Amino acid sequence: MVEATPQRSRSWSDIPMDIAGLVLRLLPAHADRARFAAVCPQWRAAARLCPLPTPLPLLALPDGTFYSLSYDEPFRFPGFGFADYKTTCGSWLVFPADDGCFLVDPFTGATVTLPALSSVRLRPPNAVAKYDLQGNSRAASPATWMHIHDSEKLHISKLILCSPNLVAAIVGIGHSSQILVCQPGALSWSGRAYDAIKEFEDMAFYQGKLYAIASDENLLVVNISQDQSTGNPQVSRIGRVIKGEPFCTYFVHEYLTVDIVPNKKLYLVESRGTLLMIRRKIWCLCKHAPLTEPEAPRHVVSGPNQFDVFKADFEQSQWVKVTTMGEEQVLFLWRRCSRAVSVSRYGMSGDQIFFLDDDEENAKQYEYNEEITSFSVYDMRDGKIYSPLPKASWKRCDEMRLVAWLFPQD
Repeated sequence: MVEATPQRSRSWSDIPMDIAGLVLRLLPAHADRARFAAVCPQWRAAARLCPLPTPLPLLALPDGTFYSLSYDEPFRFPGFGFADYKTTCGSWLVFPADDGCFLVDPFTGATVTLPALSSVRLRPPNAVAKYDLQGNSRAASPATWMHIHDSEKLHISKLILCSPNLVAAIVGIGHSSQILVCQPGALSWSGRAYDAIKEFEDMAFYQGKLYAIASDENLLVVNISQDQSTGNPQVSRIGRVIKGEPFCTYFVHEYLTVDIVPNKKLYLVESRGTLLMIRRKIWCLCKHAPLTEPEAPRHVVSGPNQFDVFKADFEQSQWVKVTTMGEEQVLFLWRRCSRAVSVSRYGMSGDQIFFLDDDEENAKQYEYNEEITSFSVYDMRDGKIYSPLPKASWKRCDEMRLVAWLFPQD
């Protein structure tokens, strides 16, 4: 009689690599993929080796907690606390430092250092601020980097790691800004001293070129060259490629003490090989002071949001309005970092815009009625706005602009 060989019990770790990849592809959240990889070495290898679609972004809060869009409960990354970051840039959290700033990727632990805003190589190097006499006073005409570079309020409002050798930043005071560039790890930025400062709203690296959008909705291409003596990147020229037709801001009188005040914010996002401009309209209520208190300040309070989406037609040099982004595309908007993500494989509907209340530092345009806030979603199909995760909320305060999207690496 032949004795049967006992069969080894199968383990979950025996799942073939291709089956593990299929499971991973169905997990939209970075946290779920991390939990999958933590089960055993075989699953960790699958998470590392299987080609996966881009996961959904995380919502980063200033206290170092994060939300996955699939869950109401926050989580923290192990190790470094990640609290008190200044802004985000793709998968990077940006922290201030005495001699500049440093970037940390919480997904990989990688770091990058950037120079201080007080260290800028000027072109020309001997530039000085120029003024015109107007009566008994001096006026900057036009205002340039030389008129704002030493302000204590100078800050970075947008940062892009364009390539391993190029970092671009929109730097300024309130609505007045200029574009600086440098290499990661460099000791100084590079800037053009006499270019007129503009109201730069956003910036995007698209098909190997750097583009910026100004408040007048002009699309500008920022040409980058190499300093022949140092090899460092520098802005050689900024030229207009699309002339904008800006949405007009005006006052509509409704009541004796209340006006409707349109405000707008602009975003640049690449989506499926197309460069998009998103115009966000915030219909604010302006509450005037009572007639008995004419010196009291007026209060502008945020109201309903609407969005218009345009694609850049470079051949015709114009913006073309689009009414749909397709059933697969969702936009995640924040002034410091935005992105389009394909979501159909995750069971989510496309043609939606996830957006944050993102006041620009030193340039707040309106107030808010509610103390508690969360992210909201605009549906392009019916124009309605809703809040998908009411528990993912935080108290509104002066630092509310720090709540941000953080995009795991592809």
